[in-house]
Amino acid sequence: MIDRKLQCEEMKRGRVGKSLVALSRQRFIYILIALALFYLVFFTLEIPFVFTLTQHQPSPTRAHPHVHFRRPNGVVSGLLLNHAAFDSDLYQSACRAGKAVWADLQSPALVWKPQNRSGPCPRSVSVSGPEFLGRGSVMVIPCGLTLGSHVTVVGKPLRAQRRRCQFVMELQGLETVEAEDPPRVLHFNPRLKGDWSGKPVIELNTCYRMHWGSALRCDGWKSRAAEDTVDGLVKCEKWIGGDDDDRHAEESQAAWWLKRLIGRTKHVMVDWPFPFSENKLFVLTLSAGLEGYHVNVDGRHVTSFPYRTGFTLEDATGLSLSGDIDVHSVFAASLPSVHPNISPQQHLEFLTRWRAPTLPRFGVELFIGILSAGNHFAERMALRRSWMQHRFIKSSKVVARFFVALHPRKEVNVELKKEAEYFGDVVIVPYMDNYDLVVLKTVAICEYGVYTVSADYIMKGDDDTFVKVDAVMNLARNVPYSMSFYIGNINFHHKPLRRGKWAVTYAEWPQDYYPPYANGPGYILSSDIAHYIVSEFEVHKLRLFKMEDVSMGMWVEQFNRTNPVHYLHSIKFCQFGCVENYYTAHYQSPRQMTCLWNKLQKQTRPQCCNMR
Repeated sequence: MIDRKLQCEEMKRGRVGKSLVALSRQRFIYILIALALFYLVFFTLEIPFVFTLTQHQPSPTRAHPHVHFRRPNGVVSGLLLNHAAFDSDLYQSACRAGKAVWADLQSPALVWKPQNRSGPCPRSVSVSGPEFLGRGSVMVIPCGLTLGSHVTVVGKPLRAQRRRCQFVMELQGLETVEAEDPPRVLHFNPRLKGDWSGKPVIELNTCYRMHWGSALRCDGWKSRAAEDTVDGLVKCEKWIGGDDDDRHAEESQAAWWLKRLIGRTKHVMVDWPFPFSENKLFVLTLSAGLEGYHVNVDGRHVTSFPYRTGFTLEDATGLSLSGDIDVHSVFAASLPSVHPNISPQQHLEFLTRWRAPTLPRFGVELFIGILSAGNHFAERMALRRSWMQHRFIKSSKVVARFFVALHPRKEVNVELKKEAEYFGDVVIVPYMDNYDLVVLKTVAICEYGVYTVSADYIMKGDDDTFVKVDAVMNLARNVPYSMSFYIGNINFHHKPLRRGKWAVTYAEWPQDYYPPYANGPGYILSSDIAHYIVSEFEVHKLRLFKMEDVSMGMWVEQFNRTNPVHYLHSIKFCQFGCVENYYTAHYQSPRQMTCLWNKLQKQTRPQCCNMR
């Protein structure tokens, strides 16, 4: 009996167990079905939100720097410019004006024909002293100079109220950048009372984008025979500065008796005085030779200055005189008879060889964004012909683009749009260009590098900066991939200027020092920093300081508070001109770009131009 009861109880337990197992299997199936339905609903509704969130969140580490989609590659920047997003009146007005101008450019009815500036030019130009003064002490040379042209100035140095008496004669070019002085094709500066030397001196130089080249100083010594001559003439002639000059050629009495005793024939030695004297009239003639400029004063050769690579004779479209001088008259003759047609648009070469390669689907290591102005057609064309022909760029391992805002002149914008559509390397940031808003182009560079090309490294440069592409690539590659970095010619403990043209008020920056920042002509960022900058801009948290390179230093410092940044400093990112073995060379004119590229092709090592 007991065994039967036990068997019955075991059978009941087995039935219950089987029913429980069946029930658990059924519940498990229901749970799987519910999870599948939940997954489908979540996938359908939430994925767009995840992508949007990814756009606005900074990447936490370098391990995942890339965005998994790309914004379209077009003529116009993908940066969102909302004029109502910021408090700055300048920002708002520039964005509104740019939006209207761009909409006008999109009109199919717009047809613009640039004026043909070619035509006959005067063979000579002359002005009297009063006319010259009334024109702001500048005489226009409409078509520039040519081989054999000469300019004659009649005047006299005035007795200066201060200790030093000097004047400046300059051949000037057309203004290339707004808010900057026009280029000095030739700077001729006689100092009658001398400078630090205390002796009369003449200094000659050139200046491009407010950067001076290497000066030639003539201080009374004749140039050595071993030095280069200019069209067979020495660069500096000899002169004496007065009776107290220790270089006076007068023979001593003992030397005179010795030569007479041995019967040596006396040679007549002529020592010319310094060619300029206070209140003494002079006639100066500046002539253009085959190799350089030659200056004669009162019929005597004084100095010669070789042509600099950055300029041509046609660039010299004005003559200015300033300082302690009374100008009686100015006369220019043997000028070119036909205008060389210096319209900036004429520098463009619409050839397929200069067009940008198509963007690769993946594999862009370095993106180079180049700041440019709307009317800098010659500068952009010079870059296309020079370092943008590098094999890394032609193979799309490196991508380079110009970032340009809209210009106040309508005809410039029309030509700019044509240029952008043909060459495929111009990105238009649709706001009216202004120096205080250049920082918007820098943000646009970061946006393009992150969202359009998904580059590992992002570099910013200027259109007068020559980039040695392979050196820059190697420098970025040597930094561990997991490390955020900021590479350039970095200023540490740099104080803001409180006076002058580039003054910063205490309201704009109250602190005594800027954060560390790299000079604007050339620096490199890791992609995570660029991603952070764009994210902060899109949620209107990014501070837009009027100096773009200082702004970048501020943004990197802010990023560095939560993500360690490796700062790498090198003077080979040259701020002022060019240094041997450079990574970048700044203030290079279009002609210097060609010269640097040719040297790099022939000699494989970076050598500067204009070293004479």
